[in-house]
Amino acid sequence: MSALHLAQKGMQVLLIEKNGYPKHKVCGEYISNEVLPYLVSIGFDPFDFGAKNITDFTLSTPGSRSISTKLPLGGFSISRYCIDWKLSKKAIEKGAKIHQATVTDIQFQDGQFTVSTNQQDIFNAELVIGSFGKRSNLDIKLDRDFMKKKAPFLGVKAHYKGDFPEEAVGLHNFPGGYCGISKVENDHINICYLADFKSFKKHKNIQSFQEQVMSQNKFLKKAFNEYEMVFEKPLTISQVSFSAKDPVENHVLMVGDAAGMIHPLAGNGMGMAISAGQMASLLILDYKAGKIVSRDELERQYARAWQKEFGLRLKSGHIISRLFRLGIFSEGILLFLKFIPFLLPEIIKRTHGKKLNLI
Repeated sequence: MSALHLAQKGMQVLLIEKNGYPKHKVCGEYISNEVLPYLVSIGFDPFDFGAKNITDFTLSTPGSRSISTKLPLGGFSISRYCIDWKLSKKAIEKGAKIHQATVTDIQFQDGQFTVSTNQQDIFNAELVIGSFGKRSNLDIKLDRDFMKKKAPFLGVKAHYKGDFPEEAVGLHNFPGGYCGISKVENDHINICYLADFKSFKKHKNIQSFQEQVMSQNKFLKKAFNEYEMVFEKPLTISQVSFSAKDPVENHVLMVGDAAGMIHPLAGNGMGMAISAGQMASLLILDYKAGKIVSRDELERQYARAWQKEFGLRLKSGHIISRLFRLGIFSEGILLFLKFIPFLLPEIIKRTHGKKLNLI
């Protein structure tokens, strides 16, 4: 998103990407409509590529108690396979260059970055945006504090065929984790879940874990029994952590999961990433236009804007996830929400933002 935005505004942009496109990624693949006007204004309408319009939300506990509501803003569901690929092609059309390599080091000296890759490339740049995900070797190079903390979660994702309503997203708790279900383009159903690794490692494989643990929730049991997996095997990621991160490290402006990761139970990590991409791009353009007078001020403004926009969302996500890990107590929370149904949309609002301005 940042590469596309900045290239459209005439900046020279090099996007270094370790993977080729198109490529599937472990991701819930739901995006709040808060970013839809911005996406359309930048030249990308997800519904042109088969995205599903999401209006309905169902939440369930490990004991299969459930509550449903309308999403305050609504959203859409589209695979990372599709959106990453299409956005990268649009960025290239607008003049950005994409170089496939793995960044191995970032050094900053005398107002310039030196970026090295595993292909022995060396690039120099005035500004660097870091969007390398939840956990990377670059985080070790940058000596980021969160890397010293535990990363106790495992993520699993696969696409399926089956009967699931196009307009719905389900978020279903199970002992030790949460699972999101929604339809994406091609009428595939995305099932993506996060599990506590201690719970998972007691089982011999993913199928065993799904049958013995996740299927205690009747909604997940129905999905795994009735849906046919499209992928040859599920995708997995390990060492998932929700520890706090700084949005600026060694003068690099961090976006997406590299800046902070919201609990999947709160949803909308992709929306946050797109929003942060816009935020970084707009501030960079102001800096290049002389409206921000120094690099230090650019970094301060970005850090403040990031915390103002996302700080409360991350805290709310932590609280919500902790509450739904409290076993029988989570069943009581759901009964309470059913008794006062207007509370659930208000809780959802605390983990989502307002609609973004246009480009």
